[in-house]
Amino acid sequence: MLAAPSTCICETPTVRLSCPSSPVAAAVGTCARSHACVATSAASGALVCSRQSSLKTRAWRDITCQARSAPSSVAASAPIASSTLSLGIDCGTSGARAILIDGGGKIVHESQIPFDKLKSEDWVGPWTRAFTDLLKQLPQGLKNNISSLCIDGTSSTALLVDSRRGDILAPTKIYNEDQGAEAFEATKAIAPEWHCARGSTSTLAKLINWHNSGTWQQAKEDGYSPVLLHHADWLASLLTGRRDTSDWNNTLKLGYDPEAQCYPDWLLAQPYAGLLPPRVLEPGKAVGTITDQMAELTGLPKACTVCAGTSDSTSAFIAAGVQGPGEAVTSLGSTFAPKLLSKTRVDNAFYGVYSQRIGDSWLVGGASNTGGAVLKEFFTSDQLKELSAQIDPDQPSGLDYYPLTKPGERFPVNDPHLEPRLTPRPDSDVQFLHGMLEGMANIEARAYGLLRELGAAPLTKVYTAGGGSKNPAWLKIRERKLGVPVVASTQVEAAYGSALLAQRRAAMPV
Repeated sequence: MLAAPSTCICETPTVRLSCPSSPVAAAVGTCARSHACVATSAASGALVCSRQSSLKTRAWRDITCQARSAPSSVAASAPIASSTLSLGIDCGTSGARAILIDGGGKIVHESQIPFDKLKSEDWVGPWTRAFTDLLKQLPQGLKNNISSLCIDGTSSTALLVDSRRGDILAPTKIYNEDQGAEAFEATKAIAPEWHCARGSTSTLAKLINWHNSGTWQQAKEDGYSPVLLHHADWLASLLTGRRDTSDWNNTLKLGYDPEAQCYPDWLLAQPYAGLLPPRVLEPGKAVGTITDQMAELTGLPKACTVCAGTSDSTSAFIAAGVQGPGEAVTSLGSTFAPKLLSKTRVDNAFYGVYSQRIGDSWLVGGASNTGGAVLKEFFTSDQLKELSAQIDPDQPSGLDYYPLTKPGERFPVNDPHLEPRLTPRPDSDVQFLHGMLEGMANIEARAYGLLRELGAAPLTKVYTAGGGSKNPAWLKIRERKLGVPVVASTQVEAAYGSALLAQRRAAMPV
């Protein structure tokens, strides 16, 4: 049996391995809508949906224009006049970050706390401690003015929770935790061929494993009421006491259809359908307010609205300042992830392309295995800076590289055996680096070209996040290859994007 979190928190869940439960309180609805708007491209096999959303436009420009004009983050609290503030919390892979913004999108406070996980400990304990400490440490003078908050978490991280009391009924399944061949095959047997729920690390695969192992069934026999919650869902539940709510983006890899706004029939027909979060909201929409106990523990106002969250990657996209369809964010970290805003939904499991809904638009993207990790195999950070300064970005390198750390690529080429191509290596380290940066730019251009071929909006501008955004030569090489403006993102923290979502909650009625 797992130990309960060491931090005392009102209604803190008890963590159990012996697994208990009983039926989910709220029934999960089905959807009888026609999906005539969905068509499959014979050439690409991609699911493309061009139907206009029937929902009211969510003023995308109003949300993101602040991200573009907001000042850089501050390490400590900035003095401000009394006004309503919005709080964004990013709970990532290594720690939790909080960003407070005012009505103009200016950051007035930023803080972070690393996770202190022990090897023998489940993730629930470190998350609980970091989350509550982060909230308690916010300056009280600012905290009193917080009117809304929104939380983002890692996509496909899943918890099995008792819907009545919050007990944790099984070990947490982390976002990249492979569920094995049996669960993978089971997702392929029920999910459509184009769906991102088909995968060994998807939330659906994790739910299937809990079913195959008898985990939730035993919990139910022991008198509990099991429900699956995602990372962001569970953190929000600590504040609101509601353990029935998720959002469009986190439920995507579980099988939820954000366009039809319901779970599909193929998922509702499964014996574990009762574990699905019954209430799925648009990110930023009001979930509830802070419980009396949590208001007392954290110092947050009782009237503070807790909004439906999203995934960390989606919040980071919002933070970048994208203004409309055709604009994109390329994250240049250890790997490379392009994401493009489009009016058209595109899903293609073969290339790992899927769409997350944002208002009446779609965030279309995939992920490549190229990126900064390859550069670090050959150069130190100081060498990269020194050598990059000597590159002429307006001239071709004369090399044809496909930089990878090991064989295998997923997007824009799906080939698990694709070999890295980093030869011939010239005598000049400057030319070698030039070729690597140009090779990655070629991959990026090919990626956005593929998204266009699959039905996404044509590329008009690229914002850059991650370490690669600080390399001027690389930015210019990419601009030459992409044929559109390439700029560094002003804001790169996911917590800032979540704060913007919280700020928009007034325009998103319950």
